[in-house]
Amino acid sequence: MAKVYVFLADGFEDVEALIPIDVLRRGGVEVVTVSTTEFPLVESAHGVNIEADIQFEQGDFSDADLLFLPGGMPGASNLFAHEGVCQALVEQAEAGKKIAAICASPAVVLAPLGILDGKEATCYPGFEQALANAKYTADLVTVSGNVTTGEGPAAAFPFAYELLTQLVNKQTSDQVAEGMRYKHLMQR
Repeated sequence: MAKVYVFLADGFEDVEALIPIDVLRRGGVEVVTVSTTEFPLVESAHGVNIEADIQFEQGDFSDADLLFLPGGMPGASNLFAHEGVCQALVEQAEAGKKIAAICASPAVVLAPLGILDGKEATCYPGFEQALANAKYTADLVTVSGNVTTGEGPAAAFPFAYELLTQLVNKQTSDQVAEGMRYKHLMQR
């Protein structure tokens, strides 16, 4: 079973975290939410408190198949300010293992760490200038090597299904999407 760690910082974008968590768990992926605050409760950008599975200090991320960063502000900035998160991401990238980020996080976290250098990436419009060493695609979802990036809240579903395809397979991703009525929605 694939294992994903989702780093949550105060100010994370609700749907960008919870939709991928939900989709991945429905698809049989082990998802561990990680509080980067001093408390298990993390407050979203819209005032929703989420209790993370573990606090950062309790984690050993060496067994991660994927490290995932939701966006939102100031969530993305808070993730970048966390030295441990940055170190875990750099180690994951150096190992050639999967990283995913959506909305502001590709620009605010991954780009300054050099993780997007020479890659294609997308992010929330207005942050693309931070992708100076990457090729900005403006797509909903962009996969470039071991890094998957998403544009923003509306991209959360296609982003999550792409991650599920990578971590499990296309058939499972399609089954989850059909069960959630996503495919029906896209046919309208």
